[in-house]
Amino acid sequence: MTELTLEDQLAVIQRGTQEILSTEDLVAKLKQNRPLRIKAGFDPTAPDLHLGHTVLINKLKHFQDLGHEIYFLIGDYTAKIGDPSGKNATRPPLTDEQIKLNAKTYAEQVFKILDKDKTRVVFNSEWFSNMSAADMIQLASQQTVSRMLERDDFAKRYASQTPISIHEFLYPLVQGYDSIALKADVELGGTDQTFNLLMGRTLQGRYGQEPQVCITVPILEGLDGVNKMSKSLGNYVAIDDAPGAMYQKILSMPDTLIRRYFEFLSFKPMKDVEALMLEMENGRNPQEIKRILAEELIERFHGAEAAASAHKSAGNVLADGELPVDLPEVTLDLDGQDALFIAQVLNQAGLAKNSSSAKDMLKRGAVKVDGEVVDAGFSLTSGQSVVIQAGKKAFAKVMVA
Repeated sequence: MTELTLEDQLAVIQRGTQEILSTEDLVAKLKQNRPLRIKAGFDPTAPDLHLGHTVLINKLKHFQDLGHEIYFLIGDYTAKIGDPSGKNATRPPLTDEQIKLNAKTYAEQVFKILDKDKTRVVFNSEWFSNMSAADMIQLASQQTVSRMLERDDFAKRYASQTPISIHEFLYPLVQGYDSIALKADVELGGTDQTFNLLMGRTLQGRYGQEPQVCITVPILEGLDGVNKMSKSLGNYVAIDDAPGAMYQKILSMPDTLIRRYFEFLSFKPMKDVEALMLEMENGRNPQEIKRILAEELIERFHGAEAAASAHKSAGNVLADGELPVDLPEVTLDLDGQDALFIAQVLNQAGLAKNSSSAKDMLKRGAVKVDGEVVDAGFSLTSGQSVVIQAGKKAFAKVMVA
């Protein structure tokens, strides 16, 4: 267990949380001075994780670092029901093949954050596959239809006469029973999971267990600064994005998200985060602050070497003399000519949008060949191989056949 004071432990746990139900119960559990059983459930519906998903996983990491037991629950059984949270229509269940593939991908990705040796990955089919119809009916008897209809998404669908399948009512009960099976002390989830988390707390009490503490984390906004991070909206940063792409995306986020992203995604102590925010308020370039976060996240998911060179990926603004680590290579043909003038090279290599753009860059002295500025009279002949920079971001290694 950690040697941190109770107050310091609470500060770590409360960082980036939306709600704790209840803080008093959490304090009582922490005072027991034993490893708590921390549960978070994931339906393997979308196998590729983005930074929005990691807000919850980061909180698991906080508990893990405090010495508690982490149960990463793959809802392979509940995935066959389909989580109705936030849905305005019944969601089709997944096949066994989809579930197995997605679950494998999940596990591979979460261990970029969690300690594999200290994390228990469990599947709720382990206990539900042995549950009889009578057991399920007994579970269903623990809650009323009117209570289910208090849930916001169910209430809206009922009011609009949108169909609600009976099996959807089972989802919160089944998720709640997971907490009984694992004897969970704490369950984590997004704010859209509050009803389901509280169901687990309620059921534990009815099954004679000490009720779990429910902790919700906010839904992270995407790079547009408005909508939640989502692949379908294109405002996401995938944890498997190439280092250069991750770097570009993080530096493109609105300045208004900097504090929020640091609080939810960085593992820097909050006192260090506050110091960075103060520096920004006092005039430090926000891009420099974003770069610090980008390098931290890239190191977490790709390693220190990738973090150090991510800014040198094609498409980023590089310092004088730096070349992209993923320098594209292009081979051009003379097609019967004695030589290719540089404007032709820029067009054919995709370094300029059109002839007019190529001429403009040359006129401005924005084209370099092997680090030296060239003008429109420069040409390449057969057998030459050079590195060309056009403007601040476009680079290519060009070979003339």
